[in-house]
Amino acid sequence: MKILITGSAGLIGSEAAVFFAEKGYQVFGIDNDMRRYFFGQDASTDWNKRRLEQRLKGGYIHYPADIRNNDEIEVIFRKDKFDIIIHTAAQPSHDWAAKEPFTDFSVNANGTLVLLENFRKYCPEAVFIYTSTNKVYGDRPNELLLIELEKRYELPKEHPYYKGIDESMSVDYCKHSLFGASKLAGDILVQEYGRYFGLKTGIFRGGCLTGPAHSGTELHGFLAYLIKCIASGKTYTIFGYKGKQVRDNIHSFDLVNMFWHFAQNPRCAEVYNAGGSRHSNISILEAIEKVEKILGKKAVYEYKPENRVGDHIWYISDVSKFKSHYPGWNFKYNIDMILEEICRNGHFE
Repeated sequence: MKILITGSAGLIGSEAAVFFAEKGYQVFGIDNDMRRYFFGQDASTDWNKRRLEQRLKGGYIHYPADIRNNDEIEVIFRKDKFDIIIHTAAQPSHDWAAKEPFTDFSVNANGTLVLLENFRKYCPEAVFIYTSTNKVYGDRPNELLLIELEKRYELPKEHPYYKGIDESMSVDYCKHSLFGASKLAGDILVQEYGRYFGLKTGIFRGGCLTGPAHSGTELHGFLAYLIKCIASGKTYTIFGYKGKQVRDNIHSFDLVNMFWHFAQNPRCAEVYNAGGSRHSNISILEAIEKVEKILGKKAVYEYKPENRVGDHIWYISDVSKFKSHYPGWNFKYNIDMILEEICRNGHFE
């Protein structure tokens, strides 16, 4: 059995590589360390590539290919027929996308198209899994009537979205950020290849994806970067919303376990919201307080009142649709376990 993983040295890609290798798959990874280009040397994933090669040895074959280059990607698909393709490679930042819109779109949309077309041509019986984002909903969640509490914003318990935002939320008439728009383009392409060509494709709209393998940086990687700052004494900047913005955080293992369950009984062009849900969510102020207790160090932070464009005030995913389709899946990690593990095993170099 063979699996191809794009972004294989990143947070989700590396988790998927280990997970599926342990299930007996030969793992083929594509990663050209564009995260270093996006965010600088501190965000490089080269350390994680080396870790994978050491841990999985011959069970992991790495290609430093660019997913936008069809010639490079076609060589890989011609050489091996894959049973599963997990596409995690992306430009992941709102702010960075506005700096280089062409690069952002070429990676998130064009790169996805290159992979889909090679999937269709060379292994149409495979399962294609796409790591999308809750940013496809733009700033629509900011229209919710929130209550301001001491350390977080919250929805009233009687609100229909109190248990989380489901897949029925509209993606229209809202501000996405250029990142959200490029990821939405990829999202819809994966759906369309499923529906139009009758292929097995799954789209997972992630909340905050996290775990100890995250190369956290200011523009991407909420908890990993926050913990890195507190551990090192570096100043952390809170952008807007008084630090009370709420994010649901899903551990990379739990998301990859979703992928596994989907791949065992795949569907055509299915869309799932995939975050920590009510099970695992936190505000920035709450996260700072918890990490300070774990590390025994006080955070150094500053507050800038202007929020990032398209940033959510409150976002919690409703994962009940996925649970109804795959009742054997459940969370392994809650927010406290996630924070403890990143503090203990995170990459802070």
